[in-house]
Amino acid sequence: MRAFVAAASGLVLAVLLVFAITATGAPEGKTSPKPLLTTAPAAPGK
Repeated sequence: MRAFVAAASGLVLAVLLVFAITATGAPEGKTSPKPLLTTAPAAPGK
């Protein structure tokens, strides 16, 4: 029974944390219009 109470309280705390973060909203600002330039490694045998 103690394990159930601990799991339930942990779940409640996790959900409250998610709601608190969601309520604060996204920070102001904008993203860069430039894409990240990355290259994939060459395929083996080529």
